[in-house]
Amino acid sequence: MAAAVRRGARSRLPHLPVNLPVAITGTGQSAVGRRLGRSPLSLTVEAIEAAADDAGLSLDDIDGLSTWPGATEPMPGFSGVGVADVQDALGLTLEWFSGGPETAGQLGAVFNAAAAVTAGFSRHVVCFRTVWEATAQAGGGRSAVAAAQARVSGSLAHLVPYGALSAANWVAMMARRHFHEFGTTREQLAAVAITQRANAMRNPEAIYRDPLTLEQYLGARMVSEPLGLFDCDVPVDGSTAVVVSHADAARDLRRAPLRIESLGTALSGRPSWDNFDDLTTMAARDAAASLWARTDLRPADVDVAALYDGFSFLTLVWLEALGFCGNGESGPFVDGGARIALDGELPLNTGGGQLSAGRLHGYGHLREACLQLWKEAGDHQVPGDPHVAAVGVGGGPLGGCLLLVRD
Repeated sequence: MAAAVRRGARSRLPHLPVNLPVAITGTGQSAVGRRLGRSPLSLTVEAIEAAADDAGLSLDDIDGLSTWPGATEPMPGFSGVGVADVQDALGLTLEWFSGGPETAGQLGAVFNAAAAVTAGFSRHVVCFRTVWEATAQAGGGRSAVAAAQARVSGSLAHLVPYGALSAANWVAMMARRHFHEFGTTREQLAAVAITQRANAMRNPEAIYRDPLTLEQYLGARMVSEPLGLFDCDVPVDGSTAVVVSHADAARDLRRAPLRIESLGTALSGRPSWDNFDDLTTMAARDAAASLWARTDLRPADVDVAALYDGFSFLTLVWLEALGFCGNGESGPFVDGGARIALDGELPLNTGGGQLSAGRLHGYGHLREACLQLWKEAGDHQVPGDPHVAAVGVGGGPLGGCLLLVRD
């Protein structure tokens, strides 16, 4: 895997590895499905209790709580539960907590927790992300999202008059630019969706487990050209939680801690979906640059990658930003799917990703990376003995990434 420097991909940091005293010590996930009809709080409680048990902790040991985006509902089912809801439901005694939308992408809750643990505010922080879009939008399907935006403001005021109401429209515009500049094709996008479906067929938790062929991919309805039905993730109900612990407190827990080697949180481009300086890169470019500035590890050291696939094109963006291939080379890199298969050069989205396993907004990716490093992924476990995982989450102006290491 060749490392690459993307245009504008610079970090102001010197190349200075940072030894964070932070590890992930447990993960948990609620039931995940289409239209479960359960409250978001019940899903969240199930995931958090599972994560604490996975780490060998009691709820009394949890002294921190962190989530993204918090108790806000910009569209039906997007969150619906925040820190206060969970603290009250579980009777937690918290030394520190955080919840809000303005962070370095969806994993901002994990980054905040890592900072709090490093600073000594908490020993064990549970980070969670809950969605219930499938149930909340059941009445009107995806059109229910449009109905929620009866009045728009901010950046949407520049997009909605042109019919660009959905992230599918915004990402499609970026994908079209990438196609124009680099010759990327729909068949190359298909390799992401088809490979991930093959992984999902081995994952009993995945939503879609039937085979997907190139003919089916190309024959599916167009959503926002060049993105078709199978380029879009699957709305689900579910909650995912991870325990972020101080390294000292992690040593005697149930399982081997997964050290957070490095975090990428930077943003130097304009915080905009449609006015970023380079629409083929997005915020992933800046986050990845800051990640590599904080570690001596390189892209070639990564054994497994969990990269955001709200839309298949975003996975290509993350592959380039993180240096797994060069500028504009992600299409040829994934072409045919061999490099990104479970037994390939860079096993990618090994549980099926959001395209087939469900839209858990990046936290499913983080959990899958942990399972791979613990070698607990069952039939979709990558071969060998993986030690390093890269996780990149977000699209447009949202982007954050981290490296996990099993020492």
